[in-house]
Amino acid sequence: MPPTTPYAGKFSPCSAYSSNNNHAQPHSPYRNGTGTKPTNDNVYNSAYAAAENPYDIPQPHTSYRSTCSAAGSIKEQAYKSGCPVSDSQPHSPRQHAGSCPARSCRHSSGSSSSEQSCRNNAAAAAAAKSRLYGHGVTASYGEMCYHDNSLVSASLEALIQHLVPTVDYYPDRSYVFTFLLSSRLFLHPYELMTRVCHLCVEQQRSGDALLDKIRLREVAPKLVQLLTEWTETFPYDFRDERMMRCLKDMTHHVARADEYSWRAMQQMTQRLIKRLSALGQYEEAVAALNAVAMERPVSLKSKPASGQRTDVLSVCDDPFVLAQQLTHIELDRLSFIGPEEFIQTFAMKDPLENHKGFFRKRKTSNLEAYVNWFNRLSYLVATEICMPVKKKHRARIIEFFINVAQECFNIGNFNSLMAIITGMNMSPVARLKKTWSKVNTDKFEILEHQMDPSSNFSNYRTALRGATQRSETAHSSQERIVIPFFSLLIKDIYFLNEGCESRLTNGHINFEKLWELAKQVSEFLVWRQVICPFDRDRRILQYLVTSPVFTEDELHLSSYESEGPENNMEKDSRRSLRSSLLHRENRS
Repeated sequence: MPPTTPYAGKFSPCSAYSSNNNHAQPHSPYRNGTGTKPTNDNVYNSAYAAAENPYDIPQPHTSYRSTCSAAGSIKEQAYKSGCPVSDSQPHSPRQHAGSCPARSCRHSSGSSSSEQSCRNNAAAAAAAKSRLYGHGVTASYGEMCYHDNSLVSASLEALIQHLVPTVDYYPDRSYVFTFLLSSRLFLHPYELMTRVCHLCVEQQRSGDALLDKIRLREVAPKLVQLLTEWTETFPYDFRDERMMRCLKDMTHHVARADEYSWRAMQQMTQRLIKRLSALGQYEEAVAALNAVAMERPVSLKSKPASGQRTDVLSVCDDPFVLAQQLTHIELDRLSFIGPEEFIQTFAMKDPLENHKGFFRKRKTSNLEAYVNWFNRLSYLVATEICMPVKKKHRARIIEFFINVAQECFNIGNFNSLMAIITGMNMSPVARLKKTWSKVNTDKFEILEHQMDPSSNFSNYRTALRGATQRSETAHSSQERIVIPFFSLLIKDIYFLNEGCESRLTNGHINFEKLWELAKQVSEFLVWRQVICPFDRDRRILQYLVTSPVFTEDELHLSSYESEGPENNMEKDSRRSLRSSLLHRENRS
């Protein structure tokens, strides 16, 4: 018999945050702890409409906010070649159930594999497996291969069959999450759902209508449980009208056998629709805010006097408060990123994806919107620095953003921290030598060292581990905040996918790779579940997401007008930019 779970006997049910207090606290280069308690001075606490700003949309209920989660330890690796074999098993972001009844491994036909087939498969792979895995126990059960009780490879048909519940079997939740997450590399979610539901129904058929109804009644609760995990963990799959139709068909099918399960299916569908509705409102609000920002261009004809324009310091002069509001934006936008979006980037394209239809949206739109937010924040920082006429004012804004970046580090908001550093290192800002000469750069140099890209961002990864350990032992919501440098997280997942073959030479799917992908994504899901503890300030939030920002060419021209060109090349560049941009502005 194959192991009940790839993690058989290797872990126990886990909680969202470990009670282990032996972890070292993350080190701040500026002060002990995570900073002073947030101040309520000048903080606007009243709610405002979603049409004005997306960040007041009530956070939709997800399984991660109500169930236990496993943070897991981060094992940093550079996935440059080969697939790493982890010493520790990846955790599921969902609470693990107890031991499930043992289940025989089956072929796609649903019949149990013979003992002779298992022996043949084991013998054929024995030499290769011993070289690949070294010492340990390797065993094959039909079309599934295990090493030390961990599933390492299997055929696609066997993996699909392993997902299908029966009367006396339910797949381990870590397996459910891992396979639902990565199966889209091999087939469309609609195809998977169709096959799973078909198999679940066909397995209960015996030719006797009464017996079939009894069998379906027994398996219905487990089918509902599987679909509930799917809809709560990967709700965006159901923006496809075909998935919704399949869900509706299964509801009607279950209704004929078990009224309790039918009611559970109805409640599950209602929660799903509510979640998708909140997602639609969020996307519309973000689009509206982006449109507002585009409709308010900054004039390049002449710089307004510093006292006649609104800048970041006139909106908020407290670095900690601004860092808090940035954290609000980060956590709100993170909460709408579906875990499947990380994998969907590499998945096969749906032939119908360009067709209009119900819930038809880009499958990575929220991930892309979050990356765009990072870029916007970088350009906002650069715009705020280049805009002022007076050198003293520019230097003051630089020092302000250095302090904001410091507070972001202390909070655990690494994404805003990196965006601010990126904006301050853009060439239009970096060339302002007279301005920088008025700035004390000691803090900035420490922050740059923390986010130094050398050695695969080793300093940042150390700080991230510290923040993660602090989160696991946190006693307050503020200490639980971990917002990773998002572009690097995507890059890690990308290289893990590219550096490991999805299929082995025998045609099996490389499930070790799928475990590693699930481990990376599940850590992100633990981070995104944190609810921001800081008070919202409507005015600051509105400014951060709607104030106009310069394009790269506009930044260069503004920089040249702040501090004149130093050589002929810069003079030619300023002349060309001024001509083209002012002509474009007059024409518009």
